[in-house]
Amino acid sequence: MKTSDFDYYLPPELIAQQPLDARDASRLLVLDRSDGSKSHRAFSDVIEYVRPGDCLVINETKVIPARLRGRKAGTGGAVEILLVAPLAEGWEAMVKPGARLPAGTKVQFDLPILTATIGERLSEGRRRVTFESDGDFRQALDRIGMLPLPPYIHEPLRDQTRYQTVYATREGSAAAPTAGLHFTPALLADIEAAGASLARVDLTVGPGTFQPVRVDNIEDHVMHSERFEAPAEAVAAINEARAAGGRIIAVGTTSARVLETMADEKGVVRPGPGTTDIFIYPGYKFKAVDALITNFHLPRSTLLMLVCALAGRELIIKAYEEAVQQRYRFFSFGDAMLIL
Repeated sequence: MKTSDFDYYLPPELIAQQPLDARDASRLLVLDRSDGSKSHRAFSDVIEYVRPGDCLVINETKVIPARLRGRKAGTGGAVEILLVAPLAEGWEAMVKPGARLPAGTKVQFDLPILTATIGERLSEGRRRVTFESDGDFRQALDRIGMLPLPPYIHEPLRDQTRYQTVYATREGSAAAPTAGLHFTPALLADIEAAGASLARVDLTVGPGTFQPVRVDNIEDHVMHSERFEAPAEAVAAINEARAAGGRIIAVGTTSARVLETMADEKGVVRPGPGTTDIFIYPGYKFKAVDALITNFHLPRSTLLMLVCALAGRELIIKAYEEAVQQRYRFFSFGDAMLIL
């Protein structure tokens, strides 16, 4: 299957640069796989499609201010560090300019109490980075770090909290699980009051989520790996809902990846921490996900391939073309889809 099969035309002005004032005011394109029908709604209407007994699986991960800008000790050259994941010693990170930063390079920041040391090379072109601080490293990170907004966002974010879901609790991600950005506390409460349950998992989203597929044949793509946690309480809610005939609705592709990684062939999910490099593209048979709430994804991306695996490439591409015609807002701060 060719990567070019997952391309589509998107006018640049449809890439949302800021979120709407109200989280649940985004538009919602509802796609019914059974007959290919499409409905155009407001996101707040999503509750009309949730049945008693359904289980919504949400990703509780929280974005940290993972982008640091400093100066190379001695020369003053600009250095950028993007934290990817904590290690037993230091952090896995992407650094620029990587080729000119040998192991042992010291990086200084505007905050004098914090310095970084560039370490050895790791997989996928990443480096180990260790920090020295006179105080609490997390407090220092809050003071000098920046939220790592996606590369297609060209405006400063007016409200930093809008790149976090209202249920974000587990720190560590370099990107937000953007399908969840549309939910408000009131909407979640209404969904539970209507008889559905919420299952809370955690997948630490890395910067690899924004990487396009650069090979011609998608089968040749090497998927990035991400850490996750599927707590026993969440798994019990998922399995109980399925056993009782409810649907498992993944909120976002990150939740879907956790579910499909941890499910057996009958859709029964097991608890536990782990890492996943699951690559879902057309031809994949879903085991645990019955429906998906998701944003509109970049052309040629693994996330677009995942939704095409769920609903079929032709149906998704037609839905995207209709969304363009209807002037939907795309990507992280854009509108949403519900795939039933």
